[in-house]
Amino acid sequence: MPEVIFPGPEGRLEGRYHPQKERDAPIAIILHPHPQFGGTMNHKVVYNLHYAFYKMGFTVLRFNFRGVGRSQGEYDQGIGELSDAASALDYLQSMNNNSKHCWVAGFSFGAWIGMQLLMRRPEITGFISVAPPANMYDFSFLAPCPASGLVINGTADRVAPPADTVNLVNKLHEQKGITVTHQEIEGAGHFFEEPHMDTMINNTTEYVRRRLTENTR
Repeated sequence: MPEVIFPGPEGRLEGRYHPQKERDAPIAIILHPHPQFGGTMNHKVVYNLHYAFYKMGFTVLRFNFRGVGRSQGEYDQGIGELSDAASALDYLQSMNNNSKHCWVAGFSFGAWIGMQLLMRRPEITGFISVAPPANMYDFSFLAPCPASGLVINGTADRVAPPADTVNLVNKLHEQKGITVTHQEIEGAGHFFEEPHMDTMINNTTEYVRRRLTENTR
């Protein structure tokens, strides 16, 4: 899988780009957890999401936020990281002009960034939000949430307590025209240690496959 370097707002960003042979393949961007707590694009959850989307026929990009790995810049409280994600999506789209579907998947801090990206980019048709830290970050910007997606978390998550995730999903459920699906994985912690990783990836795959056949927002 080629390593790529592409321009970000604060200098170059480092990524892994995994294209399909089909020119009109759907595209997906995968966002990693918090840069100051060991989050990188090679985090196990991010890596597994990347390959899950690739196996479903997506052209996939994951990348390091500013200040992580070989990406330039320094941590910017989520504001700069959102700009990084927008630049990464620009890059992915520039290589794949014919894509009809564009998805964003994020884990933890990356889920928060992914949901903000969703608000900025109307071309995003679906999202996967894994263990969104609704206890740490304000998600009230999702009003209204512009696309349907899946929120997935573990019942034993001590980093992002399940009750906060339920509250977030309940707020999103009230919106018209979209469907936010919520799945809780029994016994899984924040990092989906085995055997929960397989369950999370299988649930994600099942959801995305179903959505691709429905052709809905």
